[in-house]
Parts: sequence; structure tokens; C-alpha cells
Amino acid sequence: MANQGAKKRKEENAKHMAKLRRIIIASNAVYFVVRMLIFYSSFTWKHWIGLVITSLAYAFPYKQLDQMAKPSVTDDGELIDGGFDMTTGGICGYLHDVIYITCFVQLASIISGKFWYTYLVIPAFGVYKASGLIRGFMSQGSEGGVEDEKSRKKREKMERKASRGQVVKTRTR
Repeated sequence: MANQGAKKRKEENAKHMAKLRRIIIASNAVYFVVRMLIFYSSFTWKHWIGLVITSLAYAFPYKQLDQMAKPSVTDDGELIDGGFDMTTGGICGYLHDVIYITCFVQLASIISGKFWYTYLVIPAFGVYKASGLIRGFMSQGSEGGVEDEKSRKKREKMERKASRGQVVKTRTR
């Protein structure tokens, strides 16, 4: 019964990575069949570049997720850890988002080349997250800002109450 959680996580990660692999292969297959075979007359060198870009956009996050999902084992083959939990947020969630956005862009670009602009969502979200982080560091020094009269009086009243000590009134029967 030891390491049941690690064994379960290992199996879940294997299923999850297989699902991602199937999504990537299916997206590439649909793009290849529809764009290259059916709409071959409008297929240009730009579409080859698009196929390479989407393949790289699949490869990097998938490789990172695969490394995170790998279980840790001892030298004699005993399972130590089942790998990273793929359902958590953070960097794992962002890598999944990149894969899903790439899938959408690849399949939607069959219809129109304007769907490539959807890739701008990824760096825009990165700038949004970075600006929040930078803003958090910048606002550290402005804690002694201007305080209005009402909040100053309320703060002073609370300080006076805290300094004199509260007497707890109890009801006697």
C-alpha cells in the first residue's frame, strides 16, 4: 500500500500526456489534410512557416510538461514520486494554455489567416502578469501616503481603544 498516491499520480500523468499528444496529433493531421490536400491551390510558403511555428509552439510546452510529469524512481526502480500534479495552476496551467491556444490558432487559420493574431494573447497576458508584479514592488514605498481626515480620526480612535484595553462586560444572573 506504500506509495499508492505516487502510483496513482504516475498513471494520471501518463493518461494526461497521452491525451495532450492525441490533441496535438489530431490538430496537425486536420491542418495537413484540410489545408494542404483540400485547399492545396491556396497553399503558399507562409503556410509552411505557420506549420513550423505551430509545431514549435506545441513542442516546447509539451516537452516541459513531459519533464514535469516524469516520476522519480530510485536506482533499484522503486517509485519515489509520481511526478508533478498536472491539474495545478501556475506554470503548468500556462503551458497547457499555450498548447490549447496553438491548437485553436492552427485549426482556425484554415478558415482565415487573421486568426494568427490570436497568438498575441500569450505575450499580452505575460505583460499583464509582469506589470502586476512590477506594480507590487513599486507600491511598497508609498505606504505613507496622504490620509484623509475621516480615516485618520477612525485610526486614532481604534488606537486609543487598543491602548486602554477593553473591559469585557459579562451579564450576571
